[in-house]
Amino acid sequence: MRQWVIEKGSSSLDGLKLVEAEKPVPGPGEVLVRVRACSLNYRDQIIPLGLYMGGAVDRDTVPLSDGAGEVEAVGAGVTSVRVGDRVAGTFFQNWVDGPPNPQAGPALGAPPATGMLQDYVVLPERGVVPLAQSLGFEEAACLPCAGVTAWNALMEGPRPVQAGESVLVLGTGGVSLLALQIAKAAGARVIATSSSDGKLERVRALGATEGINYRAVPAWGAEAARVAGGGVNHVVEVGGAGTLAQSIQAVGFAGEIALIGVLTREGDTSPHGLMFKGATLRGIFVGSRGMAQRLNAFVDKHAIKPVIDRTFPIEQARDAWNYQGSASLFGKVVITL
Repeated sequence: MRQWVIEKGSSSLDGLKLVEAEKPVPGPGEVLVRVRACSLNYRDQIIPLGLYMGGAVDRDTVPLSDGAGEVEAVGAGVTSVRVGDRVAGTFFQNWVDGPPNPQAGPALGAPPATGMLQDYVVLPERGVVPLAQSLGFEEAACLPCAGVTAWNALMEGPRPVQAGESVLVLGTGGVSLLALQIAKAAGARVIATSSSDGKLERVRALGATEGINYRAVPAWGAEAARVAGGGVNHVVEVGGAGTLAQSIQAVGFAGEIALIGVLTREGDTSPHGLMFKGATLRGIFVGSRGMAQRLNAFVDKHAIKPVIDRTFPIEQARDAWNYQGSASLFGKVVITL
């Protein structure tokens, strides 16, 4: 079978190699998934560069946390899925539900776990979730990381987003666009930022009420607060250190910033601005299998279709990496198998 690997010690995309491997066999409590589509996240850019948690990979590693396919075989004792079921892998293999915990387990696509960018993958029974019925494999492959992250940010905290509230999303990557779609379906007003007027037109077409060009409006946080009528109820903060200060400017009284961001590493991260508003900062690191199930039910109910920018065949996976890391990105990049 075909399998992409990040070579041990990789520090560049040159460490990505397409190889042939033996088809795995599921053991007790495991399922064999025939992978049909995968999608990339920002995390997948930095793992081959040796910049992810723990540094360079210490073994040859199959990349990508996000993939969808059908069950081809099951091991002894498996009862929750059957041959032919359409499933996706869960980002954390041991986080079934409930609050974050230290036993969430390995995350697909980085040591010690395998990843999804291969024709077949064996996962534990608890590490797969049925697909949303309304989605094809390519669309469903967009949800395990970015979709669950956006869902957790908006719907799983102490104050889930409500109809009539305001939500600020930063940029037009996968998490931000999925958060826009979830918030809009929940009845919220969505404000989006981008450096491109063309992309702002596209987010308006997806349902954003307002768009702010952060190059034309350097104080975009204050502008978002003004547009929202005094402050934003929910900020989906994907930027990190370089944007957090502006997000604190944007958030309103008793609002929440869902902190996801790793895109920028330098900037003002002082939380003092939250104190005066009684606002909160909640850390988000993807989510659980239960969150994935609730997201899928919401996707089916509201007919949400993830925004796929481009698709690439498995042989051109490195081209997918290059495109996903470019300024052209709008939504998700998918690899088909």
